[in-house]
Amino acid sequence: MLKNKSSLIVFILAAAVTLLTGCSLVYDKHVQWQTIKPENFPVLYAVGYAPISQQASTNKTQRMLMALKASKIAAYAELAEQVYGQQVNSQVSMSDLLINNDQLTSSIQGVIRGAKVVKSYPAGDIYATELSLDFEDVYTIYQVSQNQKEIKDTIYF
Repeated sequence: MLKNKSSLIVFILAAAVTLLTGCSLVYDKHVQWQTIKPENFPVLYAVGYAPISQQASTNKTQRMLMALKASKIAAYAELAEQVYGQQVNSQVSMSDLLINNDQLTSSIQGVIRGAKVVKSYPAGDIYATELSLDFEDVYTIYQVSQNQKEIKDTIYF
């Protein structure tokens, strides 16, 4: 009886090992990829402003150039906010059920590629820069640089 039980256990273990190794066969394969193109592409617009007289220079032309650059950076920040969103953090301190300190901060982080300057001009003491971001251009840039793809076909050997 003992011999039959041990034979049965060995047989069951051998069968289990055979079944498990049979399920874990690894096939070599070749995967072909196909690019997915969106149906439509939005165009985003942003305007950035910067004061000319508040720029840190005594030279009028240099203040104008600095305001131009600052307005362009502000417009890029506006585009980044539209593309990636804006993170808002809030902190309130209370003492004796009275608000002592109320702080609100925001941050934007992202990379903008393919934006174009539509117009850049002074308007009184403000310099304004208008940007546009066509997502068809963004799509083309990322296709070239990252090759975003999906599986088209898989061939097993």
